[in-house]
Amino acid sequence: MSEQLKDKAVQSRRGFLKGAGVAGIATALTVLSDSEAEASAAPVEKATSGYKETAHVKSYYEAAKF
Repeated sequence: MSEQLKDKAVQSRRGFLKGAGVAGIATALTVLSDSEAEASAAPVEKATSGYKETAHVKSYYEAAKF
């Protein structure tokens, strides 16, 4: 292999690795910024409904032996 082809292959490999590194960092920053935006955009509301342990639920637990 000639010296010129070796240099071209090394430059190509280096360029690929630099690009892969930059792409990885860009992806990580995008993911982090999106999750922060979603977290700050959601208003905090007090939940008024949800799980309640009623007599019906207690009887189910007793029947299922939980």
